[in-house]
Amino acid sequence: MKKRVLLLSTVHPPTDPRIVYKTAPSLAQKYEVFLALPNLLTAPSEDASIATIRLPLYRHLLFRLLFCHPIVLWKCLRLRPAVLHIFVPELIPIAFLFRALGATVVYEIQENLYKKFSIKHYNKAAIFQYFFRLFDHLARRYFHCIFTEDAYQIEYSALTFEPAIIHNFPSLNFLDRLPQASFANPSSAPTFFYSGVISIERAFDTLVAAFALLKQKYPEFKVLLFGPFQVSAAALHEIADFEKVKPHLTFYGYTDQRIALSYAAHCTAGLALLKPVGDYPDSYTTKLFEYMALQLPVITSDFALYQQVVVRHGCGFCISPYNAQQLADAMIELIENPVKAKEMGTNGRSAVEKHYNWRNEEHLLIRYYASLFTK
Repeated sequence: MKKRVLLLSTVHPPTDPRIVYKTAPSLAQKYEVFLALPNLLTAPSEDASIATIRLPLYRHLLFRLLFCHPIVLWKCLRLRPAVLHIFVPELIPIAFLFRALGATVVYEIQENLYKKFSIKHYNKAAIFQYFFRLFDHLARRYFHCIFTEDAYQIEYSALTFEPAIIHNFPSLNFLDRLPQASFANPSSAPTFFYSGVISIERAFDTLVAAFALLKQKYPEFKVLLFGPFQVSAAALHEIADFEKVKPHLTFYGYTDQRIALSYAAHCTAGLALLKPVGDYPDSYTTKLFEYMALQLPVITSDFALYQQVVVRHGCGFCISPYNAQQLADAMIELIENPVKAKEMGTNGRSAVEKHYNWRNEEHLLIRYYASLFTK
């Protein structure tokens, strides 16, 4: 009989790429997998063996603690999993209850909140930060940790159990099966692709300023933006060129990757600019590798971590996230040099196939899980 694994989050969407399209199907090869996420009706992956549990969705942490966590206990405790795999620190207290009932707990750290609280827009009250630090340090003593970034080892240095680093690299098997979406672009205008949270911390102001410069030379360009819009009205008002370039921008909001990434095939380049705030300089942006896998040239920040990928493999440009002129110049260069752009796209795809893909990470994940049952 297969051992039972419960993958649990009260925050991630029901189409979260890492949890739903990578972690769950990978583990389902060896284990009986239950997946519990907000608003999850059926498993979006093609693996029918993954059982799903729908949780209610609340944006604010207090409401989740009051209304969602009791439902987690009601729906999930009876499963008595051999492994509980949690993806958010607010579930640490619940995880201790599962541990008391005999479960091994895997605590996956996907962001360095010690650096990230300063740029969070909500759920950052002092009392939340206090309890996060308290329970996070308890988890280090009693749980098995998975990091999505190498840099997290610096913060999480004193652990009882050996951690695993499982990067959030793209699944080529998943991406290569995506259909190519069609959209109205009768003039074959230069089109740029953006996937992820849209915010000032992620250089939206620099993007807009660069688009205004681009418009002077290419007045018919387009930008497709997939992701939640987290720019306040006040901040948007401060972006001088927004109204000028707004007609060129299409905002799709948060969109299932199966739909969003299908638009990339028509695009000139993928944009992935982040400012050096929070844990961004120490963490890969996943969309960088997704663009590379889709054979898009990438334009990203000039962090040392990113340069080790982009410059090494010749797959795009690393620029200052504050320099709109640099960004505009990079976009123009790709528009005017399609052969170079295609070569960069090919280089990126080759690098993902060799180094930055989920197949390699999947082997590490399965090996790590196997080690949980041999100790």
